[in-house]
Parts: sequence; structure tokens; C-alpha cells
Amino acid sequence: MADILFQHEPLIRLGAFAGAFAAMALWELASPRRRQAIGRSARWPGNLGVVVLDSLLVRLLFPTAAVGVALLAEQHDWGLFAALSAPTWLAVVASVILLDLAIYLQHVMFHAVPALWRLHRMHHADLEFDTTTGVRFHPVEILLSMLLKLAAVAALGAPPVAVLVFEVVLNASSLFNHGNVRIPAGLDRALRWLVVTPDMHRVHHSVVPRETNSNFGFNLPWWDRLFGTYRAQPEAGHDAMTIGIEQFRDPRELRLDRMLLQPWRSDAGRYPIGRREPGG
Repeated sequence: MADILFQHEPLIRLGAFAGAFAAMALWELASPRRRQAIGRSARWPGNLGVVVLDSLLVRLLFPTAAVGVALLAEQHDWGLFAALSAPTWLAVVASVILLDLAIYLQHVMFHAVPALWRLHRMHHADLEFDTTTGVRFHPVEILLSMLLKLAAVAALGAPPVAVLVFEVVLNASSLFNHGNVRIPAGLDRALRWLVVTPDMHRVHHSVVPRETNSNFGFNLPWWDRLFGTYRAQPEAGHDAMTIGIEQFRDPRELRLDRMLLQPWRSDAGRYPIGRREPGG
């Protein structure tokens, strides 16, 4: 079973991504949450171009990816779950949850360290918020994230099936929680106890630093509540809030070449957690 997962992992992930992306794109057309001043034709080439570049780099530099490291850990009894002789079902469930916690902590770190924020702010510099924002990450950030993920998988001794499930769910949830889609308020309040919803995560993309430095979760919403980083709504409301950061507000910055150069342009600004404005 593990060998089958490893052989078909790229196809499984690509199929899940394509299906989730198509579903979200259609949902955004059918029921948009916010009117967008900058259309898809101006934003999507850069956003989708960077995900293609990211995918090629990861495959080139990390040919085995996270599932491959999980297989090595399984073969050599590496990691926490091997040391504890944990039953497979428990290792699978706990791995998915703990890997999600690792992604939350990594996300906070990329906001807290100015040098890392310079990489991560490309994700926040999108001038609108839709499902393609969920795949807009600088290639250097993606490579650093992959190193951290591989270390977490090895340290846990996460089962290969758990890693594959986590990867698929994480990609799908990033497309979902960045969606410009309308969900009834009552349903949104209920869903927020189980998953990060678009209205919850949109607060994180506010131009206001104290809102940018909240709602760090991508998949599970519990960590923000547990660690005190949860913010229910943006001060200006979802319709009036400004998306993005103070720097790079010219629509020309949506071009792929300019996006890739953003970490080396301008200063870190007010957004790193330790530099947020008074009262943030």
C-alpha cells in the first residue's frame, strides 16, 4: 500500500488540486463574497505562474517529497510514534493534527521574523482575495517550508498515508479558505469550530497590521483560539476592508517578475509581529 501511495502521490495530489481549484473557481463565479476591482485577467497569470514555478522547484530539489521521507521513517523506525509503538490509527490521526499545528507555528514564525516576513509578504501583497491567493507563495518560502515539513514528518515518524492525507487536505483547504465565496453567516459560525472558513481567513489579509497578525490557521481553526491569535471580524467589515499590505499597491506589482523580486525591495514595514502598531 505504501509503495502504491509513493508511486502515485504526484498524480493523487495533482488530481485533488485540480478538482478543488475548479470547484472553488466555479463557486466564486456563482456566489462571490466581495466585488473585485482588479479582475482575474490581471491577477491570475502571476498567481498561477508562481504555483507552477514552485511545483517545478520542489520536484527538482525534493524528488521524494514528504511522503518519501515518511516511507524512510517507517522503514527505519524513526520518530515519536515508532518510539511509542503507537497503533497505526492513532499515529495517522495524531500526525494529521500535529502537522497542522506545525504549519500554524511556521506561519506565525514567518510573520514574526522580519527576514522571513519579506518572503511571506508576497502572499499578502495580492490586491484581491480569491482562491488563487491560496497558492501565491514565493519559491524561497516554499523551499524553506518544505524543509520544515520534512523535519516534522521525520521527527513524528508520521505514517505515509497520514502525510498524503495531510498534503491533500492542506492544499484543498488553502484554496477553500482563500475563496471569494459567500457562506451564510450562521453556517460560517458553525464551520469555524471545525475548519478555517474564507471569512475567518480573510481577516488575516487585511491591510491593518493587527489584523494581518491574526487568524494564522490554514486548516484547523483551533490553534488561533488556543494561542490567542483569533479575531472574529475585520474592523471595517468584509465588504469595506482593504486587502493587501501598505507596500506594493501598484497593480503592476501583480506581474510575476515583480512578485519574485519583492523580498529584496523596500523594507520589512510595520507588519512583522514585533513591529505592529500600538494597540495591535
